[in-house]
Amino acid sequence: MPTEPEVLSLSAAARRAAEVVDPDGEDALVGEWLERFEDRDEPITAVGDLETQVAEACGIVDPEGEEPVIVVAGAIVTYLGFRRDAIGETDDRLLRLASDAELGDPSPAVRDWLVDAGLPDPA
Repeated sequence: MPTEPEVLSLSAAARRAAEVVDPDGEDALVGEWLERFEDRDEPITAVGDLETQVAEACGIVDPEGEEPVIVVAGAIVTYLGFRRDAIGETDDRLLRLASDAELGDPSPAVRDWLVDAGLPDPA
């Protein structure tokens, strides 16, 4: 029986983020975003400048930064880089924690997406 929690890989964090933002796995954009992380099995704590790497992956899939689902997925991965223990939170709770910690004052499109996902309007 292990005494230490399992090490969270970058790919596992990205898969968890994809599950939260696209529970049915039907959004092609999320699938394309997730492909950027599929071979990233290193521990998320070992990723140099995680925020920049996540932002770059988001920018490849969403160059204008206008797709809320990608913005939020990136926020979740970044959040999990700092709070690995949150990986097991419910989807709603992880979404709330990550958006509160990483999104600050989100764009209207992201704000609308978060409200549609069940979070209270931060405005």
